Amino acid sequence: MNRNTRGPRDIPGSTGPLTSSDARNPPAAPRLVNLPNGLTVLRLILVPVFVGFLVAGGTAARIVAFFVFGVASVTDFLDGQMARRHGMITDFGKIADPIADKALTGSALITLSALGDLPWWVTVVILVREVGVTLLRFWVIRHGVIAASRGGKIKTVLQIVAIGLYILPGTFGWLRSAAMAAAVAVTLVTGFDYTARALRLRRAARIQPLVATEESSPGQAVAEAPGAGE
Repeated sequence: MNRNTRGPRDIPGSTGPLTSSDARNPPAAPRLVNLPNGLTVLRLILVPVFVGFLVAGGTAARIVAFFVFGVASVTDFLDGQMARRHGMITDFGKIADPIADKALTGSALITLSALGDLPWWVTVVILVREVGVTLLRFWVIRHGVIAASRGGKIKTVLQIVAIGLYILPGTFGWLRSAAMAAAVAVTLVTGFDYTARALRLRRAARIQPLVATEESSPGQAVAEAPGAGE
């Protein structure tokens, strides 16, 4: 018997044939309570702690605020990476992660502007872009996921560095301004790029069902069109 020949009920990677119980029990979904989601929740909890130390004033409070902001920012990098690597992506994480990101960045920018350390126009520009991109993500999510670009990752790093410099006590002068200027510039460029990619994805989602309808039989068209953009 040919060793490459599989029985009709064999599956790759299995130690035996597929049984009826296997068919009834698909792979379990990731648990809601997992480490990536825990890191996301921790980031949300740290936001008011960070703001409290930032508004308290004084050198010591500013240093603590900087430390808390740094810890929260690290969780932003860890939770998504761990969820993807270990297959622990959940619906809660998809929603809570961007909310936690915007809560941390937004609270830092708004507080710094309220304290007079950062011009309000910088805060408005960055927050409008961040909220707009989040809305775009939900607008196209049923058609597909727009992968994070290298520019988006650079934007995140620049924002964290610039905000961190404004949080720290001391006279950083031109270094603060240069870092924030770079962050604003990359934020705007990546925002326009994300908008263009979202519009292309929506346009492709409209065209693909039409192609499936023209090339398939009527029964196939009904079955294939709903999932064409997903």
